Parts: sequence; C-alpha cells; structure tokens
Amino acid sequence: MVTVLSENFSLVNSWINELRNVETQTNRANFRKSMERIGEIAAFEISKGLEVKEIEISTPLDKIMVKEIAVQPVITTILRAGVPLFEGILNYFDKADCGFVAAYRKHDANDYFSIKQDYLTCPSVDGRPLIVADPMLATGASLIEALKDLLNHGTPSQLHIVAVIASKQGVETLSNAFPDAHIWVGAIDENLTSKGYISPGLGDAGDLSYGQKLQR
Repeated sequence: MVTVLSENFSLVNSWINELRNVETQTNRANFRKSMERIGEIAAFEISKGLEVKEIEISTPLDKIMVKEIAVQPVITTILRAGVPLFEGILNYFDKADCGFVAAYRKHDANDYFSIKQDYLTCPSVDGRPLIVADPMLATGASLIEALKDLLNHGTPSQLHIVAVIASKQGVETLSNAFPDAHIWVGAIDENLTSKGYISPGLGDAGDLSYGQKLQR
C-alpha cells in the first residue's frame, strides 16, 4: 500500500515546496524543520492503524476506560540524511525504541554508485510495528539492503516506510521486494536519472540538512 501525503492539499505541500525550492532550501534549520514536520504527520497517520488495547485511568473525578497503543513501535533510520525525518516520527511516538543503519552510496569516477552498509544497531522487532525513515527513496537499493538486515532482528507485526520524496521506480521496486509494507511518501516524482537521482527531487537531503560531505 502506498499513501501520498500531498495528494490532497495540506500543509505538507507547503513544506515539500520549501524543501525543493533552491531559494529556501539553503536555510539548514528550516530544511530540517520541514523534514521533521513531515515525519510528525506520517507518524500521526501511521498511529491510526496500530493495534490498540483498553486500559483504565483515573481522572480527578472518576475512572475511565481508554484506548492506548498495544505495542510500541521500533523506529529506525538510515544515517545521516534520515535523522530530521526520524526525529519528527519520534516526537509523536515518544515511547518507541529506536534503531540506526549506517549506509551510503559509494561513488566511482563516473559518479555511478554501489551501496555500502557499515553498521546497524536495533532492538528486536519481533511482533512490533517497524517504522523506517528514509527521506529520499530513489532506486530503493540502500533501503532494501537496510530492511533485509533489520528483519534479521525479528518479524514485525507491521512494516511502515516513510519517505519525503520518492521516484516512481523506487516505490515499485520497494513494493515488489516487500509487498506487505505500507509506504508513506510526501510526493512521488516520475523521473529517475541514469545515475540514480530523483528528478526534479530536491537534491542531497543529508547535505542540505548538515552541510556537504567528502565523497567516499
């Protein structure tokens, strides 16, 4: 299942516009904040489909039966670009456990790349909702590799992927690899360049959030 958060106009559209616009995206604090806000919206939408339980609480006047999340999710992200989006999700699921994946594109002299994954730390996801934040879903290659390793930590009850911008090809590739996953994306762009970049996209989310890096 794929949900496009900007399909029906809302504030999400304005935040995505700011992320894309070269005149506004150079403000790193604002860029991170827009990413974070989209993560919060995605978390709110995901929460509607989680398993719930009834518990009794006491108000100043009486006792009342209320609904709560039955099993807290595990929230993970791919460092470093995914951190602001991850923080937005964590703002709403503030009782969740967290995991982290260090993966990157290793570019050659022609700017083509392979996926390198150096590190993963994660609690058990067995029987728990797993939410993975990756702001740019381009080819899907790095996310698929990360998911394969994350699923070595158990079988989640639900699998949610949150991205801000995705290519149509990336969504199709990920859906084929993980047909039970629910993909939440801010916007889907039709084009993926020959070198694996989303077009029109928004550029390098990690660099725009934290500054340019040396290529490895």
